[in-house]
This record gives sequence, C-alpha cells and structure tokens, in this order.
Amino acid sequence: MTDPAKTYAQASAAFNQRNFAQALQLASQLLPQAPNHAELHFLAGMSALELQDMGPALEYLQRSVNLYPKRADYATQFARALSMVNLSADAVKVAEHALTQQPLDAQTLDTLGVVFTRANAHERATALYDRAVALMPNHPNYHHNFAKSLVFMNRFDEAERELEACIQLAPGSWGAHLTLSQLRRQTPERNHLKRLHALLAKSAGNLAAQLNLHLSLAKEYEDLGDHPNAFEHLTAGKAAAKAMIRHASEQDDLLFATVMRASPAPQAATAGYATDEPIFVIGMPRSGTTLVERILSSHPDVHAAGELQNFPLALKRASGSRTPQLIDTEVIERAQNVDWRALGEDYLTSTRPDTGLTRRFVDKLPHNFLHVGAIANALPNAKIICLRRNPMDTCLGNFRQLFTLASPYHGYSNDLLDIGRYYILFDRLMAHWKQQFPGRILEISYEALVESQESHTRELLAFCELPWHDACLRFEENLAPATTASAVQVREPLYRDAMQRWKQYEPQLAGLRNLLEQAGIAVEA
Repeated sequence: MTDPAKTYAQASAAFNQRNFAQALQLASQLLPQAPNHAELHFLAGMSALELQDMGPALEYLQRSVNLYPKRADYATQFARALSMVNLSADAVKVAEHALTQQPLDAQTLDTLGVVFTRANAHERATALYDRAVALMPNHPNYHHNFAKSLVFMNRFDEAERELEACIQLAPGSWGAHLTLSQLRRQTPERNHLKRLHALLAKSAGNLAAQLNLHLSLAKEYEDLGDHPNAFEHLTAGKAAAKAMIRHASEQDDLLFATVMRASPAPQAATAGYATDEPIFVIGMPRSGTTLVERILSSHPDVHAAGELQNFPLALKRASGSRTPQLIDTEVIERAQNVDWRALGEDYLTSTRPDTGLTRRFVDKLPHNFLHVGAIANALPNAKIICLRRNPMDTCLGNFRQLFTLASPYHGYSNDLLDIGRYYILFDRLMAHWKQQFPGRILEISYEALVESQESHTRELLAFCELPWHDACLRFEENLAPATTASAVQVREPLYRDAMQRWKQYEPQLAGLRNLLEQAGIAVEA
C-alpha cells in the first residue's frame, strides 16, 4: 500500500512544478482511497484543465464543488471550465454561487470576470474586474482585463487609464500596448511611438513582444498617415504571429473542398426546428458584420448575442466526432445526415439565458459561412445575412487585425497571400451555398450600406421580417456592449474612411491583387 499522504504531497508538488500529467496520474491513483477528499478532486480537475482534457476536468471539478460547496475557488474554477466548453448558462449559475462564498480574493474575482465576459454579461464582468483591481492594484493583468472590459462598455477614457497603469507596472505587458494604440486615433501631438520604439529595440527574439509592438507601431503610423512605415511594421508583426502558430493553406483547401463536396442536401422545412429567433450574420472577418449586428440590434425586438460558438459546437456534438478540432473534415463528413430538428433545438437551447428575452437575436460568428447548409436545414426559419466588401479592403482588413492565435478560424490571417487564397475559397463557397439554398441568404454590400444607409437598412429589416424602427439608423447610440475588433468603430456614425483603404497601400498589395484577379475576382468596384 502506498502512503496516501506521501502520494498527495507528490501530486501537489508535480502540479506546482507544472508537471500536470504526473499530477493527474498521481491524484487519479489516490482517489479510490479517498473518494470524498474535495482537495484531491480539485487537484485532479485543475491538472486535467491545464492539459485541456475537458471531460475529466469537468467531472473532477464538479465533484470538488459538491463535496465542499463553500469554497469560492472550487466553484470559480468549475465555472471557468464550463465556460471553456461554451456551457455559458451553466457557467453563470456556478459563478453566481461562487460569488456568495468566501474568500473572494482578487484572482477569484478576475477569473469570474472572465466567465461573465464569455457569457456576454459585460456589466457584471466589469464590476468584478474593478473589484479585483481595488484589492490588488499592483497586479498588471487585472488592470489589463479591466481595461478590455471597459472598452466593451464604451468607457474609453477609463480604459486608457487602466492600460497605462498596467504598462507602468509591467512594461512587458505586450498586449496592453496594442490595446492602447487601438483605443483611439493617434496624433502627432499625442502618440506612443517613442516608447514603442524603445521597447522594440530591447525585445529581439521575443516573438510575443515583436508581434504586439510592431502591430502597435503599424496602427500609430497609419493614424499619422505614414503608410510605408505602417506596412513595414504590419508585415513584421504578422510574421511574428505566423512563427507562433502552425498553419498551412493546404489545410484550408482541404476543409473548403470537403464542405462543398459533403454539404448536406436541402431538407423540407418540417425536418428542422421551427423557430425564427436566430438571425445569422456571416461573412469574411472585417467585412462589416459588426456594423450589421449593431444596426439590427438597435431594433427593440433584437438582441446582439455576439460571436457565438454555439452552432459549430452543436453540430460537432450531433456529428459524434471526437476529434479535438471544433471544425474539421471529420465533422463535415459525419454531419451530412444528422437529426436536423434535434440540432436546431440543441443550438437554440444552448444560447440561453443570454437569448430569449427579445423576439429575435443576432448570432454574429463570421465563420458560420462554413455551416450555411446545416443552419438552413436545422433552422428553416432562421435568417442568414452575408456581408460582402471590396476584396482588397477585406483582405487588408484581415491582415491589419490580430486575431486570437489559438482561434480555429484565423490561421490564414498572418500572411497576405494566404489571406488572398482564403478569400478565393470563401467566394467560391458562397456561390455554392446560393446555388444549393436559393433565397435563404441575403448578401449585403458594405460599401452600398455606407453609401445608402436607410434604403439598405430597410432591406435588412424587411428580410428579417422586422417592422421599421428609426433607432436602426442611429446604431452609434446603441449602448449594448461591443466585444469584437470593431468595438471602437461601432460607437461612431457611418463613415467612409475605411472604404478603398487598400489604395493607401497599393504598391505593397500588388501581389495580392494579382492573385485575386487571376482567380477571376474583380478588385475595383
């Protein structure tokens, strides 16, 4: 017989040394001897969570909460795990329980803030981040999380204060520099160029630093009208991002080819789930999807639910795929003949409690364009709106944007020609969907919407079978949180500055233009 106390000490030591596999193995060995030991279940759950082994993580963490419900940290980590697998409704319930327990230290409050952020409960999240900062004002990450939440809430001056506090405490908080540069338009009198260049000179070999500092400089030089310098830093920053992930354009080719080959056959409306609540807004990232979401959600009958992962998650569950990727060829192959009604119902249920308080809601995950066939079959009364924007502006917008490096969707976005190749695949796929599901997709031109806002807003509302409401023309007054890359821009009225932006970089984009034109895509309106 092994000594339980010794084994537990070894498991704890392994966890503290970040040897999570060993910690999980030792804790699992010991659990049969101590099945009601809450701390041991928590240790096993946290080890599994660090290993991204979500099934055991959820099981162990739930058991730890059941055994010791008064521990705020147990409930908090269980809520975080639920949030990570997009069980937002369950995560919020557990988070609410955690808030009634003690101790509510700064780390617990910050983690609960993340849970509420992921559940689109941004007012709750902001208040928790504020409390975390108050408890530990010398912790830079808490200031950064608070700042990002303040941006979502349209509190830009306060966000700038928190970002500067973060940077003063830890100049190596690289992401804070980029958030700060993106917070407002920089001017010759007020910018961060000197500080950014000084940090860049000291950060050779640090890819995370190079990524964020170069992109910060690109944004600030663009604001100042120095486009050659801006593009040089943009290219350097994206090269650092590309070096930090694994991506090959051949993966995109295979994925899109499989979607088109194995796309589900159109089904009768009776095969799906009869709800008209969802309005799906899809399209290439940076094509105006957030703008359309804000216009629609300015209507009193419409709620902006954000970029939900719920449909691809529900589709993966329905397919029975056990692969680690959210979307891959196996999911597509296995999802051709799922129970469409059950899929639609599962999706809608998974969006609660954030949805259901208004008659309609907008699901603005751009890459749902990969799932149009499944959406059309599972939700026959759902509306699908696809944004189209000038191809050159769309591709440049993707190149200018830093997406989450771990995202399953944006691996293409760190190389300009990869972006061009991805756009070509998207363009062909949308033609395929329009042929397969005629009448189900409304395509809206970003440029046309900017030039003729009222007429195209009326077209949008009519397509969604919503009555006219004047507030949709004043979307900049919409006070709902905005959590995408466009969080700053959507607070302003429609402007034309972003149209034909690619012309500012025309010499640098010659290769991209040639690639698109060879594929038969017109780049001039």
